[in-house]
Amino acid sequence: MTRSLSAAIAEALLVGEPLAKVMQVRALARAWRKGALAWDWATLMPDRPAVPPGLQLLPPGQMPRRRKGGSEATRIALWHSLAHIEFVAIDLALDAAGRFGEAQGPGFVGDFVSVAADEAMHWALVARKLRALGSHYGALPAHDGLWEAAEATKHDVAARLAVVPMVLEARGLDATPAMRDRVRAGGDEGGARILQRILDDEIRHVAAGAKHFAHVAGSRGESYENYWKILVRQHFRGSLKPPFNDSARQAAGLPRSVYTALA
Repeated sequence: MTRSLSAAIAEALLVGEPLAKVMQVRALARAWRKGALAWDWATLMPDRPAVPPGLQLLPPGQMPRRRKGGSEATRIALWHSLAHIEFVAIDLALDAAGRFGEAQGPGFVGDFVSVAADEAMHWALVARKLRALGSHYGALPAHDGLWEAAEATKHDVAARLAVVPMVLEARGLDATPAMRDRVRAGGDEGGARILQRILDDEIRHVAAGAKHFAHVAGSRGESYENYWKILVRQHFRGSLKPPFNDSARQAAGLPRSVYTALA
């Protein structure tokens, strides 16, 4: 009997142990590529994914302030924060595929299953870096703000695409190059290569979100630029803060005139 696509996605969302989730997502992506999953949407997505065992989640405002400098504790805090971002990114991509895929079609599902697989690979790279520093994912608190964006946009695919890939992931395009350069300046060339790989992949992820947003906006008779601005104002609590990585954003299909208008 062919396995259900929606059941496979929901099952991956409900795996909390990080390494087990990585393996589950890789298996899901392989099954999708092989056409081994039935286009069946009987299984609903969970309200929220499983939390890794032992991980303390805090509201963003209660997170300890990260110290600057080159101490080992500061480096561990940086890589732990990245591990959490990549772990939640797995769930954001899975949830998009499972929650909106039936209406949006196989191309949408394929793009977001692929994004989930990339994020799983990123998490594995960052987790290995943490272990090399003598730590592990879950050793420090992490903030719950990223999943709040998913909850705020679970009712509408356009809102989800406008906020998650086109705002939150696009922020990574702005922040990662400076982070990479600081890590490299500290003598960690291996860490810099990890960050470059993440940056290269995130350009594709943002581009996928922008592509599908343009499709949804067009199908609703909405202007790409105006509709995105409206949805971000409605569903994103923060603000868009420069400096922006204009070249990476342009490569991802984000017009400068759109995001600078909200800065």
